[in-house]
Amino acid sequence: MISRYCAFLLLSSLMISGAAFAQISDNLNQLSEWMTGDFDSSEQAKNDTAYADISLKMTRIWSDKSNGIWLYVEQAASKSLDEPYRQRVYFLSDVNENEISSDVYEFKDPAPFVGAWNDPSKFSDITPFDLTYKDGCTVFLFYDGFQFSGSTNESSCKSTLRGAAYTTSEVIILPNTIKSWDRGFNEEGEQVWGAEAGHYIFKK
Repeated sequence: MISRYCAFLLLSSLMISGAAFAQISDNLNQLSEWMTGDFDSSEQAKNDTAYADISLKMTRIWSDKSNGIWLYVEQAASKSLDEPYRQRVYFLSDVNENEISSDVYEFKDPAPFVGAWNDPSKFSDITPFDLTYKDGCTVFLFYDGFQFSGSTNESSCKSTLRGAAYTTSEVIILPNTIKSWDRGFNEEGEQVWGAEAGHYIFKK
């Protein structure tokens, strides 16, 4: 109950805090432009059989909101695009001049939003309050003038997926490339799922 209340307060703050950032920063706009589009890891999969050919599609939604940028994210094996294994909504917002946070939200029922990357109007009948905030799973990104890079805080993103106790995400974002390394770890800190050698490399 407390967790739900905290999530409600966070969403309320996000919805009404547009005045704090009357204008979306240039860095935030640039990050959004780099993240949106149609990506896949086909080149990496051809060169290294340890990696699958994965499709990653991201598109902006709720573009009328001025307190940050909302993105719909859909991932699927490239051979079965109509059966995504991950659907999320990211909320990008300025933390300070050089840092951007990417909050993660889940759907209560993701099925109606399959393919919404190609039809953002599917979000016209819902609001962020209809999503579930993933507490502790925010990725903090820093811009060095060349790329955005960052990660989740250590062990803060709790999970029970495939025997994991928590997950980590490490991300590098370039103009036409997203490098993403998601891993699950058990209570002993042993990796139980995810790529072992390094990032998945998605190219636009």
